[in-house]
Amino acid sequence: MKDGVNGVALGVFIFFFLAVTVMGFLAARWRRAENEHSLDEWGLGGRSFGTWVTWFLLGGDLYTAYTFVAVPAAIYAAGASGFFAVPYTILVYPLIFTFLPRLWSVSHRHGYVTTSDFVRGRFGSKSLSLAVAVTGILATMPYIALQLVGIQAVLDVMGVGGGENTNWFVKDLPLLIAFGVLAAYTYSSGLRAPALIAFVKDALIYIVIAVAIIYIPIKLGGFDDVFAKAGQAFSQVNPATHKPRGALAPGEASQWTYATLALGSALALFMYPHSITATLSSRSREVIRRNTTILPLYSLMLGLLALLGFMAIAAGVKVTNGQLAIPQLFEDMFPDWFAGVAFAAIGIGALVPAAIMSIAAANLFTRNIYKDFIKPDATAEQETKVSKLVSLLVKVGALVFVLTMDKTVAINFQLLGGIWILQTFPALVGGLFTRWFHRWALLAGWAVGMIYGTAAAYGIASPTQKHFGGNAKEIPGIGEIGYIGLTAFVLNVLVTVVLTFVLKAVKAPEGVDETKPEDYTADAGDPGVQVELPPATAGSAH
Repeated sequence: MKDGVNGVALGVFIFFFLAVTVMGFLAARWRRAENEHSLDEWGLGGRSFGTWVTWFLLGGDLYTAYTFVAVPAAIYAAGASGFFAVPYTILVYPLIFTFLPRLWSVSHRHGYVTTSDFVRGRFGSKSLSLAVAVTGILATMPYIALQLVGIQAVLDVMGVGGGENTNWFVKDLPLLIAFGVLAAYTYSSGLRAPALIAFVKDALIYIVIAVAIIYIPIKLGGFDDVFAKAGQAFSQVNPATHKPRGALAPGEASQWTYATLALGSALALFMYPHSITATLSSRSREVIRRNTTILPLYSLMLGLLALLGFMAIAAGVKVTNGQLAIPQLFEDMFPDWFAGVAFAAIGIGALVPAAIMSIAAANLFTRNIYKDFIKPDATAEQETKVSKLVSLLVKVGALVFVLTMDKTVAINFQLLGGIWILQTFPALVGGLFTRWFHRWALLAGWAVGMIYGTAAAYGIASPTQKHFGGNAKEIPGIGEIGYIGLTAFVLNVLVTVVLTFVLKAVKAPEGVDETKPEDYTADAGDPGVQVELPPATAGSAH
Protein backbone atom coordinates (compact mmCIF):
# COMPACT_ATOMS: atom_id res chain seq x y z
CA MET A 1 0.00 0.00 0.00
CA LYS A 2 1.36 3.40 -0.96
CA ASP A 3 1.86 5.92 1.81
CA GLY A 4 -0.08 9.19 1.94
CA VAL A 5 -2.51 10.57 -0.60
CA ASN A 6 -2.16 9.47 -4.21
CA GLY A 7 -2.42 12.98 -5.67
CA VAL A 8 -2.51 12.00 -9.35
CA ALA A 9 -5.20 9.35 -8.86
CA LEU A 10 -7.19 11.72 -6.66
CA GLY A 11 -6.96 14.47 -9.28
CA VAL A 12 -8.30 12.19 -12.02
CA PHE A 13 -11.03 10.95 -9.68
CA ILE A 14 -12.11 14.52 -8.86
CA PHE A 15 -12.16 15.45 -12.56
CA PHE A 16 -14.60 12.68 -13.43
CA PHE A 17 -16.64 13.30 -10.29
CA LEU A 18 -17.05 16.98 -11.20
CA ALA A 19 -17.94 16.04 -14.79
CA VAL A 20 -20.78 13.74 -13.74
CA THR A 21 -21.95 16.28 -11.16
CA VAL A 22 -22.40 18.85 -13.92
CA MET A 23 -24.17 16.22 -16.03
CA GLY A 24 -26.45 15.40 -13.10
CA PHE A 25 -27.68 18.98 -12.80
CA LEU A 26 -27.91 19.48 -16.59
CA ALA A 27 -30.06 16.34 -16.80
CA ALA A 28 -32.99 18.40 -15.49
CA ARG A 29 -33.04 20.11 -18.91
CA TRP A 30 -32.72 16.84 -20.85
CA ARG A 31 -36.05 15.88 -22.45
CA ARG A 32 -37.80 18.37 -20.18
CA ALA A 33 -41.55 17.83 -20.12
CA GLU A 34 -44.30 20.43 -20.10
CA ASN A 35 -45.56 19.18 -16.74
CA GLU A 36 -42.67 18.35 -14.41
CA HIS A 37 -44.85 18.01 -11.33
CA SER A 38 -45.66 14.30 -11.57
CA LEU A 39 -43.98 11.07 -10.55
CA ASP A 40 -44.05 9.96 -14.19
CA GLU A 41 -41.66 12.81 -14.97
CA TRP A 42 -39.47 13.01 -11.86
CA GLY A 43 -39.51 9.35 -10.84
CA LEU A 44 -39.74 7.62 -14.24
CA GLY A 45 -38.12 10.11 -16.62
CA GLY A 46 -41.43 10.68 -18.37
CA ARG A 47 -41.53 6.99 -19.40
CA SER A 48 -39.62 8.17 -22.45
CA PHE A 49 -36.32 6.26 -22.59
CA GLY A 50 -35.42 4.26 -25.68
CA THR A 51 -33.40 1.05 -26.08
CA TRP A 52 -29.91 2.40 -25.46
CA VAL A 53 -30.77 4.77 -22.64
CA THR A 54 -32.68 1.96 -20.92
CA TRP A 55 -29.78 -0.44 -21.49
CA PHE A 56 -27.28 1.91 -19.86
CA LEU A 57 -29.74 2.78 -17.08
CA LEU A 58 -30.49 -0.86 -16.25
CA GLY A 59 -26.82 -1.76 -16.51
CA GLY A 60 -25.88 1.13 -14.25
CA ASP A 61 -28.67 0.07 -11.91
CA LEU A 62 -27.84 -3.64 -11.66
CA TYR A 63 -24.05 -3.66 -11.96
CA THR A 64 -23.16 -1.35 -9.13
CA ALA A 65 -20.00 -0.19 -7.37
CA TYR A 66 -20.68 -2.88 -4.83
CA THR A 67 -20.71 -5.45 -7.66
CA PHE A 68 -17.40 -4.04 -8.87
CA VAL A 69 -15.92 -4.40 -5.37
CA ALA A 70 -17.77 -7.37 -3.85
CA VAL A 71 -17.77 -10.00 -6.62
CA PRO A 72 -13.96 -10.14 -7.04
CA ALA A 73 -13.65 -9.66 -3.26
CA ALA A 74 -15.67 -12.88 -2.81
CA ILE A 75 -13.33 -14.64 -5.23
CA TYR A 76 -10.35 -13.19 -3.36
CA ALA A 77 -11.67 -14.49 -0.04
CA ALA A 78 -13.09 -17.91 -0.94
CA GLY A 79 -12.51 -18.69 -4.60
CA ALA A 80 -15.00 -20.31 -6.96
CA SER A 81 -18.07 -19.83 -4.76
CA GLY A 82 -17.94 -16.12 -5.60
CA PHE A 83 -18.65 -16.94 -9.25
CA PHE A 84 -22.31 -17.64 -8.41
CA ALA A 85 -23.01 -14.08 -9.60
CA VAL A 86 -22.16 -15.08 -13.18
CA PRO A 87 -24.72 -17.90 -13.67
CA TYR A 88 -27.41 -15.98 -11.82
CA THR A 89 -27.09 -13.01 -14.17
CA ILE A 90 -27.30 -15.45 -17.08
CA LEU A 91 -30.43 -17.10 -15.67
CA VAL A 92 -32.20 -13.84 -14.97
CA TYR A 93 -32.63 -12.54 -18.53
CA PRO A 94 -34.72 -15.38 -20.01
CA LEU A 95 -36.77 -15.18 -16.82
CA ILE A 96 -37.51 -11.46 -17.09
CA PHE A 97 -38.23 -11.79 -20.82
CA THR A 98 -41.36 -13.68 -19.80
CA PHE A 99 -42.80 -11.15 -17.36
CA LEU A 100 -41.25 -7.68 -17.64
CA PRO A 101 -43.05 -6.80 -20.92
CA ARG A 102 -46.34 -7.75 -19.26
CA LEU A 103 -45.56 -5.56 -16.26
CA TRP A 104 -44.60 -2.65 -18.51
CA SER A 105 -47.84 -2.97 -20.51
CA VAL A 106 -50.24 -3.08 -17.56
CA SER A 107 -48.32 -0.30 -15.78
CA HIS A 108 -48.43 1.90 -18.88
CA ARG A 109 -52.15 1.30 -19.34
CA HIS A 110 -53.04 2.10 -15.70
CA GLY A 111 -50.35 4.60 -14.77
CA TYR A 112 -48.68 2.32 -12.21
CA VAL A 113 -45.41 3.75 -10.89
CA THR A 114 -44.42 0.91 -8.52
CA THR A 115 -44.87 -2.84 -8.20
CA SER A 116 -47.14 -2.19 -5.21
CA ASP A 117 -49.42 -0.11 -7.47
CA PHE A 118 -49.84 -3.18 -9.68
CA VAL A 119 -50.39 -5.57 -6.77
CA ARG A 120 -53.05 -3.26 -5.31
CA GLY A 121 -54.81 -2.93 -8.67
CA ARG A 122 -54.63 -6.63 -9.48
CA PHE A 123 -55.77 -8.03 -6.13
CA GLY A 124 -57.74 -5.10 -4.70
CA SER A 125 -55.82 -5.16 -1.43
CA LYS A 126 -53.99 -2.24 0.17
CA SER A 127 -52.60 -4.53 2.87
CA LEU A 128 -50.85 -6.76 0.32
CA SER A 129 -49.66 -3.66 -1.53
CA LEU A 130 -48.30 -2.25 1.75
CA ALA A 131 -46.44 -5.51 2.47
CA VAL A 132 -44.74 -5.36 -0.94
CA ALA A 133 -43.90 -1.66 -0.49
CA VAL A 134 -42.42 -2.06 3.00
CA THR A 135 -40.38 -5.06 1.87
CA GLY A 136 -39.04 -3.09 -1.09
CA ILE A 137 -38.01 -0.13 1.07
CA LEU A 138 -36.36 -2.36 3.71
CA ALA A 139 -34.44 -4.32 1.08
CA THR A 140 -33.29 -1.18 -0.72
CA MET A 141 -31.89 0.78 2.23
CA PRO A 142 -28.82 -1.40 2.93
CA TYR A 143 -28.25 -1.68 -0.83
CA ILE A 144 -27.85 2.11 -0.99
CA ALA A 145 -25.56 1.98 2.03
CA LEU A 146 -23.30 -0.49 0.25
CA GLN A 147 -22.88 1.90 -2.67
CA LEU A 148 -21.50 4.42 -0.18
CA VAL A 149 -19.26 1.65 1.20
CA GLY A 150 -17.89 1.27 -2.34
CA ILE A 151 -17.04 4.98 -2.52
CA GLN A 152 -15.49 4.82 0.93
CA ALA A 153 -13.27 1.87 -0.09
CA VAL A 154 -11.89 3.87 -3.03
CA LEU A 155 -11.27 6.94 -0.86
CA ASP A 156 -9.47 4.79 1.74
CA VAL A 157 -7.11 3.32 -0.84
CA MET A 158 -6.35 6.77 -2.28
CA GLY A 159 -5.38 7.90 1.24
CA VAL A 160 -8.15 10.48 1.53
CA GLY A 161 -9.51 11.25 5.00
CA GLY A 162 -6.54 10.25 7.14
CA GLY A 163 -6.13 7.24 9.38
CA GLU A 164 -8.42 5.63 11.91
CA ASN A 165 -7.37 8.12 14.60
CA THR A 166 -8.32 11.14 12.49
CA ASN A 167 -11.25 13.30 13.62
CA TRP A 168 -14.45 11.62 12.36
CA PHE A 169 -15.59 14.71 10.48
CA VAL A 170 -12.32 15.07 8.58
CA LYS A 171 -12.18 11.36 7.87
CA ASP A 172 -15.72 11.19 6.50
CA LEU A 173 -15.80 14.62 4.85
CA PRO A 174 -15.13 13.29 1.29
CA LEU A 175 -18.01 10.84 1.66
CA LEU A 176 -20.26 13.59 3.03
CA ILE A 177 -19.44 15.77 0.02
CA ALA A 178 -20.16 12.92 -2.40
CA PHE A 179 -23.46 12.26 -0.61
CA GLY A 180 -24.44 15.94 -0.71
CA VAL A 181 -23.80 16.21 -4.44
CA LEU A 182 -25.72 12.99 -5.12
CA ALA A 183 -28.67 14.19 -3.06
CA ALA A 184 -28.73 17.59 -4.76
CA TYR A 185 -28.80 16.48 -8.37
CA THR A 186 -31.18 13.59 -7.69
CA TYR A 187 -33.60 16.03 -6.05
CA SER A 188 -33.25 18.41 -8.97
CA SER A 189 -33.27 16.06 -11.95
CA GLY A 190 -34.94 12.86 -10.76
CA LEU A 191 -34.36 9.71 -12.82
CA ARG A 192 -32.94 11.69 -15.73
CA ALA A 193 -29.71 12.31 -13.73
CA PRO A 194 -28.64 8.66 -13.30
CA ALA A 195 -29.85 7.88 -16.83
CA LEU A 196 -27.46 10.47 -18.28
CA ILE A 197 -24.56 9.66 -15.95
CA ALA A 198 -24.92 5.92 -16.66
CA PHE A 199 -23.34 6.47 -20.09
CA VAL A 200 -20.12 7.71 -18.46
CA LYS A 201 -20.19 5.09 -15.72
CA ASP A 202 -20.56 2.12 -18.07
CA ALA A 203 -17.99 3.43 -20.55
CA LEU A 204 -15.44 3.81 -17.75
CA ILE A 205 -16.16 0.35 -16.34
CA TYR A 206 -15.81 -1.35 -19.72
CA ILE A 207 -12.52 0.47 -20.36
CA VAL A 208 -11.11 -0.38 -16.93
CA ILE A 209 -12.05 -4.07 -17.14
CA ALA A 210 -10.74 -4.40 -20.71
CA VAL A 211 -7.40 -2.91 -19.65
CA ALA A 212 -7.23 -4.84 -16.37
CA ILE A 213 -7.94 -8.24 -17.94
CA ILE A 214 -5.03 -7.74 -20.38
CA TYR A 215 -2.54 -5.51 -18.56
CA ILE A 216 -2.53 -7.06 -15.07
CA PRO A 217 -2.00 -10.72 -16.15
CA ILE A 218 0.89 -9.60 -18.38
CA LYS A 219 2.53 -7.93 -15.37
CA LEU A 220 1.92 -11.05 -13.27
CA GLY A 221 3.39 -13.50 -15.78
CA GLY A 222 0.21 -14.70 -17.50
CA PHE A 223 -2.98 -16.47 -16.44
CA ASP A 224 -1.10 -19.73 -15.78
CA ASP A 225 0.83 -18.05 -12.98
CA VAL A 226 -2.29 -16.24 -11.73
CA PHE A 227 -4.27 -19.47 -11.33
CA ALA A 228 -1.28 -21.37 -9.92
CA LYS A 229 -0.71 -18.78 -7.19
CA ALA A 230 -4.43 -18.58 -6.43
CA GLY A 231 -4.62 -22.37 -6.15
CA GLN A 232 -1.72 -22.41 -3.70
CA ALA A 233 -3.31 -19.67 -1.60
CA PHE A 234 -6.70 -21.42 -1.47
CA SER A 235 -5.12 -24.71 -0.37
CA GLN A 236 -3.77 -23.13 2.80
CA VAL A 237 -5.74 -23.97 5.96
CA ASN A 238 -7.60 -21.14 7.65
CA PRO A 239 -6.73 -21.26 11.37
CA ALA A 240 -10.16 -19.92 12.32
CA THR A 241 -12.14 -22.62 10.47
CA HIS A 242 -9.46 -25.36 10.18
CA LYS A 243 -10.49 -25.74 6.54
CA PRO A 244 -8.82 -24.68 3.27
CA ARG A 245 -9.33 -21.00 2.48
CA GLY A 246 -11.23 -21.77 -0.73
CA ALA A 247 -11.10 -23.53 -4.09
CA LEU A 248 -10.59 -22.77 -7.76
CA ALA A 249 -13.69 -24.85 -8.59
CA PRO A 250 -16.76 -25.59 -6.43
CA GLY A 251 -16.49 -28.83 -4.46
CA GLU A 252 -19.26 -31.42 -4.41
CA ALA A 253 -20.31 -30.41 -0.89
CA SER A 254 -20.99 -26.83 -1.96
CA GLN A 255 -22.86 -27.50 -5.19
CA TRP A 256 -26.35 -27.22 -3.67
CA THR A 257 -25.39 -23.95 -2.01
CA TYR A 258 -23.95 -22.62 -5.26
CA ALA A 259 -26.95 -23.64 -7.38
CA THR A 260 -29.67 -22.47 -4.97
CA LEU A 261 -27.90 -19.15 -4.37
CA ALA A 262 -27.65 -18.55 -8.12
CA LEU A 263 -31.31 -19.49 -8.75
CA GLY A 264 -32.64 -17.55 -5.76
CA SER A 265 -30.62 -14.47 -6.68
CA ALA A 266 -31.90 -14.65 -10.27
CA LEU A 267 -35.51 -14.78 -9.06
CA ALA A 268 -34.91 -11.86 -6.68
CA LEU A 269 -32.99 -9.42 -8.89
CA PHE A 270 -35.94 -7.86 -10.69
CA MET A 271 -38.08 -7.81 -7.57
CA TYR A 272 -35.96 -4.91 -6.28
CA PRO A 273 -37.76 -1.56 -6.70
CA HIS A 274 -34.84 0.07 -8.52
CA SER A 275 -34.89 -2.63 -11.23
CA ILE A 276 -38.58 -2.02 -11.84
CA THR A 277 -38.18 1.78 -11.77
CA ALA A 278 -35.58 1.60 -14.56
CA THR A 279 -37.84 -0.79 -16.49
CA LEU A 280 -40.98 1.36 -16.27
CA SER A 281 -39.04 4.40 -17.54
CA SER A 282 -38.92 2.79 -21.01
CA ARG A 283 -41.10 4.22 -23.74
CA SER A 284 -42.42 0.96 -25.20
CA ARG A 285 -42.90 -2.73 -24.60
CA GLU A 286 -40.46 -3.49 -27.42
CA VAL A 287 -37.70 -1.57 -25.62
CA ILE A 288 -38.03 -3.99 -22.70
CA ARG A 289 -37.92 -7.03 -24.97
CA ARG A 290 -34.81 -5.76 -26.73
CA ASN A 291 -33.07 -5.02 -23.44
CA THR A 292 -33.60 -8.52 -22.09
CA THR A 293 -31.66 -9.78 -25.14
CA ILE A 294 -28.71 -7.35 -24.96
CA LEU A 295 -28.28 -7.00 -21.18
CA PRO A 296 -26.38 -10.36 -21.03
CA LEU A 297 -23.39 -8.42 -22.41
CA TYR A 298 -22.98 -7.22 -18.84
CA SER A 299 -22.72 -10.85 -17.68
CA LEU A 300 -19.67 -11.27 -19.92
CA MET A 301 -18.17 -8.22 -18.22
CA LEU A 302 -19.03 -9.67 -14.81
CA GLY A 303 -17.18 -12.90 -15.54
CA LEU A 304 -14.04 -10.97 -16.46
CA LEU A 305 -14.47 -8.74 -13.43
CA ALA A 306 -14.60 -11.77 -11.13
CA LEU A 307 -11.17 -12.88 -12.36
CA LEU A 308 -9.70 -9.80 -10.69
CA GLY A 309 -10.10 -11.65 -7.39
CA PHE A 310 -7.57 -14.27 -8.52
CA MET A 311 -5.27 -11.52 -9.77
CA ALA A 312 -5.35 -9.79 -6.37
CA ILE A 313 -4.13 -13.01 -4.76
CA ALA A 314 -1.41 -13.50 -7.38
CA ALA A 315 -0.30 -9.88 -6.95
CA GLY A 316 0.15 -10.43 -3.22
CA VAL A 317 -2.51 -7.94 -2.14
CA LYS A 318 -2.93 -8.09 1.64
CA VAL A 319 -5.92 -6.33 3.17
CA THR A 320 -7.82 -6.88 6.40
CA ASN A 321 -11.10 -5.87 4.71
CA GLY A 322 -11.79 -7.91 1.56
CA GLN A 323 -13.78 -5.00 0.09
CA LEU A 324 -10.47 -3.13 -0.34
CA ALA A 325 -8.79 -5.91 -2.35
CA ILE A 326 -9.68 -4.68 -5.84
CA PRO A 327 -9.14 -0.95 -5.23
CA GLN A 328 -5.77 -1.91 -3.72
CA LEU A 329 -4.97 -4.10 -6.74
CA PHE A 330 -5.60 -1.13 -9.02
CA GLU A 331 -3.47 1.11 -6.80
CA ASP A 332 -0.58 -1.37 -6.88
CA MET A 333 -0.68 -2.43 -10.54
CA PHE A 334 -1.82 0.59 -12.57
CA PRO A 335 0.00 3.85 -13.25
CA ASP A 336 -1.38 6.53 -10.94
CA TRP A 337 -3.37 8.28 -13.65
CA PHE A 338 -5.14 5.09 -14.75
CA ALA A 339 -5.72 4.07 -11.13
CA GLY A 340 -7.62 7.36 -10.89
CA VAL A 341 -9.74 6.33 -13.89
CA ALA A 342 -10.46 2.96 -12.24
CA PHE A 343 -11.39 4.61 -8.95
CA ALA A 344 -13.66 7.02 -10.82
CA ALA A 345 -15.40 4.05 -12.47
CA ILE A 346 -16.11 2.56 -9.04
CA GLY A 347 -17.14 5.91 -7.52
CA ILE A 348 -19.50 6.81 -10.38
CA GLY A 349 -20.67 3.20 -10.33
CA ALA A 350 -21.93 3.93 -6.82
CA LEU A 351 -23.66 7.22 -7.65
CA VAL A 352 -25.87 5.88 -10.46
CA PRO A 353 -27.53 2.97 -8.59
CA ALA A 354 -27.72 4.93 -5.33
CA ALA A 355 -29.72 7.62 -7.12
CA ILE A 356 -32.09 5.11 -8.75
CA MET A 357 -32.53 3.17 -5.52
CA SER A 358 -33.40 6.27 -3.51
CA ILE A 359 -35.93 7.33 -6.17
CA ALA A 360 -37.49 3.85 -6.22
CA ALA A 361 -37.81 3.71 -2.42
CA ALA A 362 -39.29 7.23 -2.39
CA ASN A 363 -41.84 6.29 -5.05
CA LEU A 364 -42.94 3.28 -2.99
CA PHE A 365 -43.43 5.41 0.10
CA THR A 366 -45.29 8.14 -1.76
CA ARG A 367 -47.65 5.98 -3.80
CA ASN A 368 -48.27 3.08 -1.45
CA ILE A 369 -47.97 4.56 2.04
CA TYR A 370 -48.48 8.34 1.81
CA LYS A 371 -51.23 8.32 -0.83
CA ASP A 372 -52.93 5.08 0.20
CA PHE A 373 -52.96 5.63 3.97
CA ILE A 374 -52.11 9.26 4.81
CA LYS A 375 -53.44 11.55 2.07
CA PRO A 376 -55.60 9.69 -0.48
CA ASP A 377 -56.51 12.96 -2.28
CA ALA A 378 -52.88 14.00 -2.82
CA THR A 379 -52.35 15.82 -6.11
CA ALA A 380 -49.66 14.86 -8.61
CA GLU A 381 -47.61 17.88 -7.51
CA GLN A 382 -47.89 16.89 -3.84
CA GLU A 383 -46.85 13.31 -4.68
CA THR A 384 -43.75 14.56 -6.48
CA LYS A 385 -42.80 16.88 -3.65
CA VAL A 386 -43.14 14.11 -1.04
CA SER A 387 -41.16 11.70 -3.19
CA LYS A 388 -38.32 14.21 -3.58
CA LEU A 389 -38.15 14.76 0.19
CA VAL A 390 -38.30 11.05 0.97
CA SER A 391 -35.50 10.35 -1.53
CA LEU A 392 -33.33 12.70 0.56
CA LEU A 393 -34.32 10.98 3.81
CA VAL A 394 -33.51 7.57 2.33
CA LYS A 395 -30.01 8.76 1.40
CA VAL A 396 -29.51 10.27 4.87
CA GLY A 397 -30.55 6.96 6.41
CA ALA A 398 -28.06 5.08 4.22
CA LEU A 399 -25.31 7.56 5.12
CA VAL A 400 -25.99 7.21 8.86
CA PHE A 401 -25.95 3.44 8.37
CA VAL A 402 -22.49 3.58 6.80
CA LEU A 403 -20.97 6.09 9.22
CA THR A 404 -22.24 4.58 12.46
CA MET A 405 -22.17 0.82 11.88
CA ASP A 406 -19.52 -1.74 11.09
CA LYS A 407 -19.38 -2.45 7.34
CA THR A 408 -20.17 -6.13 7.87
CA VAL A 409 -23.53 -5.07 9.32
CA ALA A 410 -24.43 -3.35 6.04
CA ILE A 411 -23.38 -6.44 4.10
CA ASN A 412 -25.43 -8.70 6.37
CA PHE A 413 -28.53 -6.54 5.95
CA GLN A 414 -28.07 -6.53 2.18
CA LEU A 415 -27.95 -10.34 2.20
CA LEU A 416 -31.08 -10.30 4.35
CA GLY A 417 -32.65 -7.86 1.88
CA GLY A 418 -32.20 -10.43 -0.88
CA ILE A 419 -34.05 -13.02 1.21
CA TRP A 420 -36.85 -10.54 1.91
CA ILE A 421 -37.37 -9.18 -1.58
CA LEU A 422 -37.70 -12.70 -3.02
CA GLN A 423 -40.88 -13.11 -0.95
CA THR A 424 -42.67 -10.56 -3.14
CA PHE A 425 -42.24 -12.78 -6.23
CA PRO A 426 -45.54 -14.73 -5.92
CA ALA A 427 -47.66 -11.56 -5.67
CA LEU A 428 -45.87 -9.71 -8.47
CA VAL A 429 -44.96 -12.36 -11.03
CA GLY A 430 -47.81 -14.67 -10.11
CA GLY A 431 -50.23 -11.77 -10.47
CA LEU A 432 -48.92 -10.96 -13.95
CA PHE A 433 -50.04 -14.36 -15.25
CA THR A 434 -53.00 -15.42 -13.11
CA ARG A 435 -55.67 -14.08 -10.77
CA TRP A 436 -56.08 -17.52 -9.16
CA PHE A 437 -54.07 -16.73 -6.01
CA HIS A 438 -56.15 -15.28 -3.19
CA ARG A 439 -54.92 -11.96 -1.80
CA TRP A 440 -55.05 -13.18 1.82
CA ALA A 441 -53.14 -16.34 0.89
CA LEU A 442 -50.46 -14.24 -0.80
CA LEU A 443 -50.18 -12.09 2.32
CA ALA A 444 -49.90 -15.15 4.58
CA GLY A 445 -47.29 -16.75 2.29
CA TRP A 446 -45.29 -13.52 2.30
CA ALA A 447 -45.39 -13.42 6.12
CA VAL A 448 -44.25 -17.05 6.46
CA GLY A 449 -41.38 -16.50 4.01
CA MET A 450 -40.26 -13.32 5.77
CA ILE A 451 -40.38 -14.87 9.25
CA TYR A 452 -38.62 -18.09 8.27
CA GLY A 453 -35.96 -16.31 6.19
CA THR A 454 -35.17 -13.78 8.90
CA ALA A 455 -35.07 -16.35 11.71
CA ALA A 456 -32.92 -18.77 9.72
CA ALA A 457 -30.43 -16.04 8.76
CA TYR A 458 -30.31 -14.81 12.37
CA GLY A 459 -29.27 -18.28 13.54
CA ILE A 460 -26.20 -18.50 11.29
CA ALA A 461 -22.87 -17.82 12.97
CA SER A 462 -19.45 -17.25 11.41
CA PRO A 463 -15.91 -17.06 12.82
CA THR A 464 -16.33 -13.28 13.17
CA GLN A 465 -19.95 -12.85 14.23
CA LYS A 466 -22.66 -14.58 16.20
CA HIS A 467 -25.70 -13.80 14.02
CA PHE A 468 -26.38 -13.18 10.30
CA GLY A 469 -23.05 -14.84 9.48
CA GLY A 470 -24.19 -16.14 6.09
CA ASN A 471 -27.16 -16.87 3.84
CA ALA A 472 -27.09 -20.69 3.51
CA LYS A 473 -28.52 -23.31 5.84
CA GLU A 474 -29.69 -26.92 5.74
CA ILE A 475 -32.82 -27.29 3.61
CA PRO A 476 -35.61 -28.97 5.67
CA GLY A 477 -36.44 -32.44 4.36
CA ILE A 478 -33.46 -32.60 1.99
CA GLY A 479 -30.48 -32.29 4.29
CA GLU A 480 -28.37 -30.32 1.80
CA ILE A 481 -27.07 -26.82 2.51
CA GLY A 482 -28.93 -24.28 0.37
CA TYR A 483 -29.79 -20.61 0.04
CA ILE A 484 -32.18 -19.53 2.80
CA GLY A 485 -34.03 -17.13 0.49
CA LEU A 486 -34.99 -19.93 -1.91
CA THR A 487 -36.15 -22.21 0.93
CA ALA A 488 -38.26 -19.35 2.32
CA PHE A 489 -39.65 -18.75 -1.17
CA VAL A 490 -40.72 -22.41 -1.51
CA LEU A 491 -42.47 -22.24 1.89
CA ASN A 492 -44.10 -18.98 0.76
CA VAL A 493 -45.48 -20.62 -2.41
CA LEU A 494 -46.70 -23.73 -0.54
CA VAL A 495 -48.59 -21.65 2.02
CA THR A 496 -50.04 -19.44 -0.73
CA VAL A 497 -51.30 -22.40 -2.78
CA VAL A 498 -52.80 -24.32 0.16
CA LEU A 499 -54.52 -21.25 1.63
CA THR A 500 -55.84 -20.24 -1.77
CA PHE A 501 -57.65 -23.60 -2.04
CA VAL A 502 -59.04 -23.14 1.48
CA LEU A 503 -60.12 -19.51 1.02
CA LYS A 504 -61.77 -20.26 -2.31
CA ALA A 505 -63.59 -23.19 -0.73
CA VAL A 506 -65.07 -20.96 1.96
CA LYS A 507 -65.75 -18.23 -0.64
CA ALA A 508 -63.67 -15.55 1.07
CA PRO A 509 -63.98 -12.15 -0.69
CA GLU A 510 -61.31 -11.84 -3.37
CA GLY A 511 -61.20 -8.12 -4.04
CA VAL A 512 -61.68 -6.29 -7.33
CA ASP A 513 -59.28 -6.79 -10.22
CA GLU A 514 -59.15 -3.48 -12.12
CA THR A 515 -57.01 -4.91 -14.94
CA LYS A 516 -58.14 -6.65 -18.14
CA PRO A 517 -56.42 -9.43 -20.14
CA GLU A 518 -55.62 -7.05 -23.01
CA ASP A 519 -53.79 -4.69 -20.61
CA TYR A 520 -50.91 -7.17 -20.32
CA THR A 521 -50.01 -7.07 -24.01
CA ALA A 522 -50.72 -3.38 -24.73
CA ASP A 523 -48.00 -1.21 -26.25
CA ALA A 524 -47.47 2.54 -26.23
CA GLY A 525 -49.33 3.11 -29.49
CA ASP A 526 -52.31 0.90 -28.65
CA PRO A 527 -55.72 2.32 -27.70
CA GLY A 528 -56.09 3.01 -24.01
CA VAL A 529 -55.22 6.00 -21.89
CA GLN A 530 -52.55 6.04 -19.20
CA VAL A 531 -54.36 7.19 -16.08
CA GLU A 532 -53.55 7.96 -12.48
CA LEU A 533 -55.25 5.63 -9.99
CA PRO A 534 -58.15 7.47 -8.34
CA PRO A 535 -58.57 6.71 -4.64
CA ALA A 536 -61.98 5.17 -5.24
CA THR A 537 -60.58 2.33 -7.38
CA ALA A 538 -57.50 1.61 -5.35
CA GLY A 539 -59.11 -1.22 -3.43
CA SER A 540 -60.08 -1.31 0.21
CA ALA A 541 -57.80 -2.06 3.13
CA HIS A 542 -57.89 -5.61 4.39
